[in-house]
Amino acid sequence: MIKTRFAPSPTGVLHVGGARTALFCWLFSRKTKGKFVLRIEDTDLERSTPESVQAILDGMAWLGLDPDEGPYFQTRRFDRYREVIAQLVDQGDAYYCECSRERLEVLREKQMANRQKPRYDGCCRELGLHPEPGKPMVVRFKNPQHGVVSFHDHVKGAVSVANQELDDLVIARSDGSPTYNLSVVVDDMDMDITHVLRGDDHVNNTPRQINILRALRAKIPEYAHVPMILGDDGKRLSKRHGAVGVMEYFEAGYLPEAILNYLVRLGWSHGDQEIFSLQEMIEYFSLDALNNSAASFNTEKLNWINQQYMMSLPLNDIVALVRQRLDRLGIDYDHELDFATVVDLYRQRSVTINMLVDSIAYCFQEFDAYDAKAAKVLKQPALQPLQRALELFTGLQVWEAGSLHAAIEAITEEFGIGMGKIGQPLRVAVTGGSFSPPIDQTLELLGRERSLARIERAIDYISTTLTT
Repeated sequence: MIKTRFAPSPTGVLHVGGARTALFCWLFSRKTKGKFVLRIEDTDLERSTPESVQAILDGMAWLGLDPDEGPYFQTRRFDRYREVIAQLVDQGDAYYCECSRERLEVLREKQMANRQKPRYDGCCRELGLHPEPGKPMVVRFKNPQHGVVSFHDHVKGAVSVANQELDDLVIARSDGSPTYNLSVVVDDMDMDITHVLRGDDHVNNTPRQINILRALRAKIPEYAHVPMILGDDGKRLSKRHGAVGVMEYFEAGYLPEAILNYLVRLGWSHGDQEIFSLQEMIEYFSLDALNNSAASFNTEKLNWINQQYMMSLPLNDIVALVRQRLDRLGIDYDHELDFATVVDLYRQRSVTINMLVDSIAYCFQEFDAYDAKAAKVLKQPALQPLQRALELFTGLQVWEAGSLHAAIEAITEEFGIGMGKIGQPLRVAVTGGSFSPPIDQTLELLGRERSLARIERAIDYISTTLTT
């Protein structure tokens, strides 16, 4: 059975790069009817926090990347790691090392001065040392000194590294805690991981991990090292490029379906197709279609994809998200209003849920001031058309888009003006800004009482401006 794993370190939030790796692992396991494991690599006790663990779990849950197993926590497996470390020592594949930090620093400086690659010189390799009370000692893996480590990478192709290039890495610190390369190997072995998909910043660890796996007589997984994600300026993605934590996109009103669709295209493609349903992602995904060059994050492209989902997802889904956001903002929306119709009109013009909520907030609460740029149309030329609109609208027997549109057309004919000369002042008057569906539909949705009161307010605003 195919088994993949996503193994983040809980030293921060779930970032875009990690989310993409998780998605690739999840898709491959679903494609092959295998299993997807979530493993929290929390052995860095100084930097790992419960808050970061929760942030990772929240991000995975929001994206819908549900694991088949886990989450497993490495801090709960220390006894198992110690057991394997002892096994490696007993079978002669690891040894105790008493080299001090000062000696290692001096060695490193000499090697750097001689333009040599910094590496451990094997000083304690054949000494047969044993742990002594009160004496700090680490355990090092006895890396083979000859031969080559070769493996096929699904992204990079054939990779070979001479064992002479690899030193005897530390697998247990002086306090007995395991290092990253040891705990990862034990976990992958014990959890029967068949395919390791991860960022290419780990590719240098792979030959070391393969050698440890071989010493343990374990099956070697297949590997796929995915290139990093760059910002649109070609530099490594960071906070200066905008939101990079997954839940920041939730807070900004993006849709999880759109985030997944965008992430899957960062380093993978299926022809020229841009929009994928989740089922299509699973059906088409393959490791060999992963790109071997870095992908660039483009916020404009993400916005375009999110807008496609804003328009295409079931209306009830979008309505529920809008209600959720309004509740969070403490906006008491009018349940008498045709809420779904309002949302449907505005989602065609909104990039995110937040933008949609901002656009319709005028339907449920009074605005304190007009948008400064939009208010430029509330000048003397708009005064008489607005006064006439107030008069005609007040006399309407039926408050619906058709009769409202007819009244607006009558005003354009009466004053010899274009539709924009009355439509835009009306829009600013009733919404506070310059963005809304057609003005007749906007007025119908807002209702007679609110519309008339706001038009009267705009007339007073213009009159006051003219006299000051």
